[in-house]
Amino acid sequence: QVQLVESGGGSVQPGDSLRLSCAASGRTFSMYALEWFRQAPGKERDFVAGLRWSADLPYYADSVKGRFAISGDIAKNMVYLQMNSLKPEDTAVYSCASRSSSSPPRYDYWGQGTQVTVSS
Repeated sequence: QVQLVESGGGSVQPGDSLRLSCAASGRTFSMYALEWFRQAPGKERDFVAGLRWSADLPYYADSVKGRFAISGDIAKNMVYLQMNSLKPEDTAVYSCASRSSSSPPRYDYWGQGTQVTVSS
């Protein structure tokens, strides 16, 4: 089992920055990748960014490329999502998830989510 806990959400104005954190515990050695997703009210959950855990290889959704940066600290079992130049459309609940190496991938473990609100 893997436990994931997000933190760092909040209410900010357009153009501001936030850094989200995802703390992993448990069988972290079994993780293939950690990914961030977001879900806005009334919308489907969307992929935001991911990090291949052992390879430290990031990948992003087109909607956040150039504005968001994902990074990890394997020693601390932490993944971070630095969000810059935030827009109102970035408002959502952000969750991290453990992705398996299978194809199609499985997402067996999720955090509880953290709210990000971008509003003037």
